[in-house]
Amino acid sequence: MSSTVSPRRTDLSAFSSLLASPRLPTIVATVLLAALMISFTPFEPGGGGEPDTGGNIVNQLGYGSLGAVSLLSLAFLATPRVVSALFSFSFLLMIGFALLSVADATYPPAAMRAFSFTLIGILVVATVLAIPRDADAFSTVLTVAGLTVVAICYIGLVLFPNEAMHTAASMEPQHAGLWRGVFSHKNVAGPVMACLSFCGLYLFRRGRKWPGAILFVSAFIFMANTGSKTTAGLVPVAMIVVALPGLFGMRPVAAALFWMVVAGTAVATLGIVFIDPLKQFVTWNFPEMTYTGRTTLWDFAGEMIMKRPWVGYGYDSFWGTPFLESMSQPFDRDWDIRTIVHGHNGYLDIALQMGLPGLAVAVWAFLVTPVVDYMRIPRYRENVLLGDLFMMILLFTTLNAFLESFFFRRADPVWLLVVFAVIGLRLAARFPAVATRPQATDGTVQSRATGQPALGAGANRR
Repeated sequence: MSSTVSPRRTDLSAFSSLLASPRLPTIVATVLLAALMISFTPFEPGGGGEPDTGGNIVNQLGYGSLGAVSLLSLAFLATPRVVSALFSFSFLLMIGFALLSVADATYPPAAMRAFSFTLIGILVVATVLAIPRDADAFSTVLTVAGLTVVAICYIGLVLFPNEAMHTAASMEPQHAGLWRGVFSHKNVAGPVMACLSFCGLYLFRRGRKWPGAILFVSAFIFMANTGSKTTAGLVPVAMIVVALPGLFGMRPVAAALFWMVVAGTAVATLGIVFIDPLKQFVTWNFPEMTYTGRTTLWDFAGEMIMKRPWVGYGYDSFWGTPFLESMSQPFDRDWDIRTIVHGHNGYLDIALQMGLPGLAVAVWAFLVTPVVDYMRIPRYRENVLLGDLFMMILLFTTLNAFLESFFFRRADPVWLLVVFAVIGLRLAARFPAVATRPQATDGTVQSRATGQPALGAGANRR
């Protein structure tokens, strides 16, 4: 009898020891984050359209495995109080609107299959933020995962140049020579590298000088070679708007600047299409201001939104559907709407899929609640630095969404970085982050290491 009981006890003891290992959560979070960024089908040829995430068996198995690992990690490696605080009411309401749009889709089963990858991506991002045991572990996650992604992208330029760069034979030959690395398009590679440069700046500010500097410089150089002038211009804007007020002890100013910059960008993009006086002014004085033909696309999207303003057209049920393919194409329209995979404006695409109520909830979830969380962040040094990192990512991605579309777009890494920032700000506002080793305070208070998982999990809620 003892011969059967003892091994079970031994197995349970070994399993408990494995779960108690301080390195396990860091390793799991690093692998999850790197897998999300690299994907399971890197260096795909073509580089013009969206990868078929839903119909690829490799992606189905890969992302399904990530989801399973994430569920187990949240169950065994995360503190329940942290798990219960991961999502705000506005974010959950946004998920609810998305699910309603799935039910209203043209082909609900296909839409649900596509949306399941979005849910898995959200779950994995939440796990990456919830299980590291302290700020040092989280820094290790960013260092290893970030440098791995950048290194593979650079290696791809040498070993797989036709896949790691756009070529004249791709769907968009005008992008020939521009870098995209492991990503499906330069417009994905650029924003991801921009956010990795923010991670490098965070590591540098925390005292990890060399890893931070290497990640910042290498990611910024790669981003510059994606050819996205908008992305290159938004990176310093995000850094200045977020970091500069904090240097003078005026962090609430950063929140005000955030909303001002977002509102200004909205007026400068969508405003010149939907505000008649501004539209006429731009038409007469700046006729070339079309954002590479996007204004024509946005005007069409606005007309279609007003035909179904309350419920939209359903998840993944507008662009690229037979409904649009059967439409006639005017000869003077800059873009052929029949071949567009998205509307090149994330906010309009949310309205197209979920209606104007869904757009209102999205603004609340992505532009209001996280900024309120940022203003609530306690004056512990680790929390301040984390808050600045997440705020930079949020500002950059939400500004980029005025020219590109990635909200709720399956496992798109840019969309997942939005989720990363939103959840990160929520945790940084509620749990004092800790560092394994004491660091200089720079005018802020250093919280004491507690050995608890996540961003100071286990400390009193702020």
